[in-house]
Amino acid sequence: MLSLARRSTIRKPSRSLQSSDVDTVITVEDNVVKARGVEFPNIWLRDNCQCSSCVHDATRQRLIDIFEIPQDISIRSSEADAGGINIEWSDGHKSYYKNKFLHNATGTFRERAIVRQGLRSPSLWGSEIKDNPPTVSYEDVIHEDSHGLYTLLSNIRTHGFTFIDSVPHTTSTPTESLLTRISFIRPTHYGAFYDFTADLSSKDMAYTSVSLPAHTDTTYFSDPAGLQAFHLLSHTHGTGGASLLVDGFKAARDLYDEDPDAYRILSTVNVHAHASGNDGISIQPYRGFPVLSHDAATGFRVQVRWNTADRAAIELPVSETGAWYSAARKFDAVLKRQQNEYWEQLTPGRVLLFDNWRVLHGRSAFTGKRRICGAYVNRDDWVSRWKMARWGQEEVLGRLAAG
Repeated sequence: MLSLARRSTIRKPSRSLQSSDVDTVITVEDNVVKARGVEFPNIWLRDNCQCSSCVHDATRQRLIDIFEIPQDISIRSSEADAGGINIEWSDGHKSYYKNKFLHNATGTFRERAIVRQGLRSPSLWGSEIKDNPPTVSYEDVIHEDSHGLYTLLSNIRTHGFTFIDSVPHTTSTPTESLLTRISFIRPTHYGAFYDFTADLSSKDMAYTSVSLPAHTDTTYFSDPAGLQAFHLLSHTHGTGGASLLVDGFKAARDLYDEDPDAYRILSTVNVHAHASGNDGISIQPYRGFPVLSHDAATGFRVQVRWNTADRAAIELPVSETGAWYSAARKFDAVLKRQQNEYWEQLTPGRVLLFDNWRVLHGRSAFTGKRRICGAYVNRDDWVSRWKMARWGQEEVLGRLAAG
């Protein structure tokens, strides 16, 4: 029962996975291509021919209908060279497969996930991160020819959040421009880019001045927001409103170390959520999801969904829900440990940007009038941006068949 939890921490990839050097011997025996001891079905090879007749040069989409090609297609002839292997098929088509392409396709699920999922070994943290939080400057990020965007995305992939300093704050426009450097802003029932005060203009606790415990946003969507940004543009006639960050991946690891059974429950029992504050709206995901989600192929932990305010039903018989409440209570206690809480008072000119699938956020109560702007960015969009920045387009697209 604990195998899921044992496999749940993203492991640092070996150096060989980051190298472009490939020393793979490719052979053809009895009409079968082999590499690294793995046999390739002929139909898979034909389906993954990378020539311009089979794959569109610009979109990398398939141009052939593999189901019009005989299932028993065979190799008419083959010839290897230093870079790969040429194959002529029984239907007359000619293909060339690079050594690296076949090498990548034979990797383990974990090896193949690194580029596809944009994995990077996470640096788990607690309150000590206050001494040296990940930071990048606005000027470095906003310039097209700057390394700043890579630093920003690297900070988020490693730590789950970053600050962007020296952001102009007389209007919210520079903040919006900053976020669109990453990707499209995600619209929701609250709008797209937001610029608000605590006036309950949208019926959500975020639009009040009360304290908010650590939580993840948009658990009521089937696909919760990937990134979330906050920029305090002004705070007048009052005090308070410190921001709280908690590394959900560290808290999950702590829970597993202390109570593997509680971890298992939160990783397997689905929980439903809702957003029903605005007139005519009650949003719920198409299914329930566990608090702790893992990639089915690799076991890597990929998401924390934790929002007790938005929680709806627990997907268990009512008579059995006590076990979930007990496990959730233990996780809640871990999240609220002082050593896991990082408190920071936001100031005009400093944007907070974090991974909503990993980092929980909250705030202390405040008085006076605060003006906050920010937005959501889809997870797939920002991870795509990170992958292109980290590995480059050629490497990412070259691994599509291996993923």
